[in-house]
Amino acid sequence: MADKTLHPETLALHAGWRADPGTGAVAPPIFQTTSYQFESTDHAASLFALSELGNIYTRIGNPTTAILEERMAAIEGGAAALAVASGQAASAYAVQNLARAGDNIVSGTDLYGGTYNLFANTLKDCGIETRFVDPSDPQAFVDASDDRTRAWYLETLPNPKLVVAPMADIAAAGRPMGIPLIVDNTAAPLLARPFDHGAAIIVYSTTKYIGGHGTSIGGLIVDGGNFDWAAHPERQPMLNTADPSYHGAVWTEAAKPLGPIAYILRARTVLLRDLGAALSPLNAFQILQGLETLALRMPKHCENAQKVADWLQNREGVTRVIHPSRLEGEQKARAEAVLTGGLGGLLGFELAGGVEAGKAFIDALQLLYHVANIGDARSLAIHPASTTHSQLSEEQQRATGVSPGYIRLSIGLEHIDDIIADIDQALSAAQA
Repeated sequence: MADKTLHPETLALHAGWRADPGTGAVAPPIFQTTSYQFESTDHAASLFALSELGNIYTRIGNPTTAILEERMAAIEGGAAALAVASGQAASAYAVQNLARAGDNIVSGTDLYGGTYNLFANTLKDCGIETRFVDPSDPQAFVDASDDRTRAWYLETLPNPKLVVAPMADIAAAGRPMGIPLIVDNTAAPLLARPFDHGAAIIVYSTTKYIGGHGTSIGGLIVDGGNFDWAAHPERQPMLNTADPSYHGAVWTEAAKPLGPIAYILRARTVLLRDLGAALSPLNAFQILQGLETLALRMPKHCENAQKVADWLQNREGVTRVIHPSRLEGEQKARAEAVLTGGLGGLLGFELAGGVEAGKAFIDALQLLYHVANIGDARSLAIHPASTTHSQLSEEQQRATGVSPGYIRLSIGLEHIDDIIADIDQALSAAQA
């Protein structure tokens, strides 16, 4: 276990690993193996019976991946974590670990387009309904819930709206009902601490800021260990009734000798085992490398994004700038309460010329990359209406914050003068 007195910057370098006992190697090694030698038949039986934790098969767990999991759990102040192959897998598993066909979740409308489609269509086809509500209204989550509501879901810094929800109020409303809050913190690692605001589960696309260099796709689920699943057996049957997929285990009972990890234990031994979205050891290693410098990169992302937002505010042809610094009143207060480490590296703006102006701006960029990603060390740009949100209807696009002329920027670590110069010339081209 990591020393809880250490700061996140230190934990990102030290949690979960000190040195290899055989060689003294300081960098975590890449354990590129599929399987592991058991010490004896009794040892193997203990692992499969969950009476002890250990390595069985890399689809379920791997030593390199385990370092990433322990490190992120320590940084977030959680009990345990599960690394998976992508952020989409993390979002899906986070819900499927609690909900089955006939159940439902309640989610804020302000979501990444891929998550919205996952919830509105793919999980719906599996029999799990998502009820979308205004994330600014905690009572809306309560009103949309019924006896088969298993979880509520939010994004900390929802892409593309970038409006922060009243996370603590929503979490507090759900806990007496036995409903945990799942928070996607992809856009705000180190900037926000969802467990401090009552969240029970955090999900990440580690592809983004945590990896930070656009090399490796991955996802992560962090179990806060702070939700009493056993106190709500009717609300949370997946964790409180015998699970036929694991020889009748009742997860709240099976986890007792191991700690408050019933949720993450089931996610690993059932969903990851059966559905198989395992993170490769090489990608785990690459993400660990990114994590080591996250505390240095995030402030620069925030600083550069703020300067771009300030510059765009008075630029001809830009009708609106979308950035947490532009919020007012209650929305501003919520952002300040949650984003205590900075306002993030994302921003958006709307062009008066609509779709055609948006496309012209993107095509004129020379420095910024036109890619479907965020959180890279490089500055990135995209026109969501024609790409990431193109599968949604215009009504659905607007519900998630995408207008025809909306441009999303993920501001990187280049010199700010170079970033602004490229945006300036592309705006001029879009207006020509």
